[in-house]
Amino acid sequence: MNIQCFGRKKCFDTQKTERYFKERNIKYQFIDLNIKGLSKGELQSVKHSVGLNNLINTKAKDYKKSNLQQIRGEETKEEILLKNPQLLNTPIVRNGRDATVGYVPEIWTTWE
Repeated sequence: MNIQCFGRKKCFDTQKTERYFKERNIKYQFIDLNIKGLSKGELQSVKHSVGLNNLINTKAKDYKKSNLQQIRGEETKEEILLKNPQLLNTPIVRNGRDATVGYVPEIWTTWE
């Protein structure tokens, strides 16, 4: 397994996710979205697994300012998400081509 966890240190679900992998001695790489966002390739990979709308955090402070709810084209939404990683739901957990958004250990157990 090659697990990557994209999240924020202060996010409760990200903390639970890290604890889940640590308790099971599963190696993972943590990427703090406040420091480094997703690359275009990573976003495409995750989008194919979970869908673009599941990646958007509608409760984020900047959600209304970004006008994401008004935008129809996926490419434009992707550009906004790449420039503003604070609009992403977290944690985003990748294992190769598989990905999840949020705390979903019932899916991660199938990866082991």
